[in-house]
Amino acid sequence: MTKINSLADLQEKAEKLQAAKTKTMNEKVIVRVSLATCSIASGGKELMAAMKEECAAQGIANVVFKQVGCQTYCYAEPTVEITLPGREPVTFGYVKGDKAKELVQKYIKSGELVEGVISTNYERVVF
Repeated sequence: MTKINSLADLQEKAEKLQAAKTKTMNEKVIVRVSLATCSIASGGKELMAAMKEECAAQGIANVVFKQVGCQTYCYAEPTVEITLPGREPVTFGYVKGDKAKELVQKYIKSGELVEGVISTNYERVVF
């Protein structure tokens, strides 16, 4: 690991990290599964496992799974936010059982929206 000795070094490192993150966002499907207490109690861990298993079964390799905390949709748990390459994130609620497979088969694989979208009204903060 290289040592950061100046503000210029830090800025260069930040630019490289941001470029790598942008590349990932444009090439990978990002799946964020809420695993806060209410989501875990509603089956969030099983949701993540089912989606990973279905992606493997479908041969979909460009998916990055991230476990996140509270997304403020406790009423609709378990929830999952999916960001397809070059598109805005879409949040789905009440994702249990076969719904996880449907999301992989229809939305992740084909970009076809499925029932269960939670309306969101926010802007993503980019770090």
